[in-house]
Amino acid sequence: MPHFLAELYTPKPAWHALSDAQREAFFATIGSALPHLSSLGVEALALGKVDPGKLHSAAQTFFAIWRCPDDAALEALVSGIAQSGWHSYFETVNAGGAATDLAGHLAQLGEAARH
Repeated sequence: MPHFLAELYTPKPAWHALSDAQREAFFATIGSALPHLSSLGVEALALGKVDPGKLHSAAQTFFAIWRCPDDAALEALVSGIAQSGWHSYFETVNAGGAATDLAGHLAQLGEAARH
């Protein structure tokens, strides 16, 4: 069953304090981990800047949407992001879990109403 991770993140002052060379070195570290994640079936589906003009827009600046083949790959992705030092530089909110279709999600919402 596919799993997804939606990340919302905003740079912290520590990110702004880095030099261009330090940021490039950090990007190189991130890039070096991607082949391992790819071998697990992790895919970056979309990455970008949040459009604050959209109704109910998130307060964060950026987003990333990832697809993983299973929970183990999702855990590897979340752990890898944390181990990279990402959270030292970006305030991040994660939403991740197993995907379902519309009918399945409506059932989840109905179940939530009963608790």
